[in-house]
Parts: sequence; structure tokens; C-alpha cells
Amino acid sequence: MESADLRVFQAVAREGSITKAAIRLGYVQSNVTARIRQLEAELGTPLFFRHNRGMTLSSSGKTLLAYADKIVGLLDEATKALSSVNEPGGPLTIGSSQTAAAVRLPHLLASYYGLHPNVLLTLTTGPTSFLMEKVLQYELDGAFIGCQCTHPELRSFPAFDEELVIVSVPSVTDLEDAVKRPILVLGRGCSYRDLLEQWLHSRGLTQSVIMEFGTLEAILGGVTAGLGISMLPHAVIRKLEAEGKLRAHELPESIRHVKTEFIVRKDSFMTGALRALIDLLPSAEEDAATPLLSGEFVD
Repeated sequence: MESADLRVFQAVAREGSITKAAIRLGYVQSNVTARIRQLEAELGTPLFFRHNRGMTLSSSGKTLLAYADKIVGLLDEATKALSSVNEPGGPLTIGSSQTAAAVRLPHLLASYYGLHPNVLLTLTTGPTSFLMEKVLQYELDGAFIGCQCTHPELRSFPAFDEELVIVSVPSVTDLEDAVKRPILVLGRGCSYRDLLEQWLHSRGLTQSVIMEFGTLEAILGGVTAGLGISMLPHAVIRKLEAEGKLRAHELPESIRHVKTEFIVRKDSFMTGALRALIDLLPSAEEDAATPLLSGEFVD
């Protein structure tokens, strides 16, 4: 079983399609098909169920995928370990929630790049559940998420403190009135959406109208137009609030404050580039009791 075959298998499993996997890998479709068939023949078991909508993992395929994630992840970590140098450099792939990417990261990443111009930085945005899964699958070196991380395979570092508010048009002056209106949210897996729905449920309010939007900008545009309300960090809407386009409604103290955390795998190799980013976090000193050194594995 070759590592290249496992990477092809991973791609097909993630994409659910030979065609999409081939595009992702930059291979011709026949090559991907041949590698999957060869892997199935070598293991003596079908790894996928074929159907009109694509390919679905069999029970054997699910088992192999768990091992493939670990094996390929460790191979990638070994490459980083052997190429690591004292001066941060090379690729660094991180993820972030859309809110953190819009408000918190521009200044942080500009400072980081100014200090370490040899790092090839890539940023992916998405909901918290998506980002955590990408880190667990070794597809991201780390990610900024909008909630506390308790996953046993992940380690978190405090990054930013956020004050959450309910956002509405200025004509809505009362929180009680605001929370009866339709809510505008990102897709499932967004930590702020989950918190908003839990809070409304605790108040005995079940929203009949929930509007999902794909981007933070679309939510802000919808709230500004009077479509409904949303729950967002106050920092996101301060400019629009100052311009008189939005109103921020204060939330109860019990849910008002949340932390944005930066997560990494506990078994990840701490490259110089990753360590340098963690050292720049505004709240990094809070984690000083258990420091990580460049070139060390996390326990």
C-alpha cells in the first residue's frame, strides 16, 4: 500500500466522486479509477459503494479512511519536521471564522507577514465545525474558532475576547422586540448561530423564520435592509453602528462574552512558522504555563 494511493483514496472519500477527486489532485480520471481499483484488489474488499450520485464509503472504506488520515498526516508532519529551520518559513495553512477573518486577522496577519516574509500563508474561512474537522484531518495547521474547544485531540490557545450583541436596524430600539424578528445566520456549524438559537430557546422563543446566508457581508446587508436580526461580535458592526445604519442590543452577562481560540492538533509538529503565529496572539501570554517550543511535538 503506497502513500500516494492513500492520498488518492482520501480525495475520493472526501469528494464523493472520481471526477471531483481527479480535479482536486490534478490527475486524469482514469488514473484515479485505476488506483482505487488496485487498492481494493490489494485489500480484498470494496472501499466504496457506487451509485448515480457518486461514491459512498463502505464500512471497510470508513475504517481505512481513519488510518489514512493518520498515516498521511504523519507523513506531512515528518516533511515539516525535517524541513523546519530556526527562521520561520515555508507553507502555513490556517483557518478562521468569517467574523475573525474580517475584523481580527487583518492586523495580526499583516504584523506576522512583516516579521516573517518567508512564510507562505494560506487562509481558509468556514464555520467552527468545518474548521475543527479540517484541523483534525491535518488539512489545516491551525484555525481560529469562535468558541471554547474541548475536543480531546485538539489544543487551544486564547486569541481574542469578543463582546456579542444582537444587531438590528436603528428603528428597533428594544431587545424584546428585536428577538421576535427573523434571525439571519450563517450555515450549520457556526458557533454564534448555535449560541443564538440556544439563548432564544432558553427564553421560550422559537423562531419560525431562519434565513441562512453564505457570508458575513450578506448578513450585515440583510440586517441593514431590515430583514431581521443577528448575533455578532460588537467589533464587527461598530463602524456601521457609528454611521447610524445598525443598532447593537446588549446581551445578558451570562452569554455576552466569548473567546476566539486558536486550535492545533495535540500531536502536530510545531514548526517555526506556526510557533511564531501563536506567539503573536494577543492572549498568548495566558498560555505561558505550558509553552510549546519550535521544533517540538505537542503532548
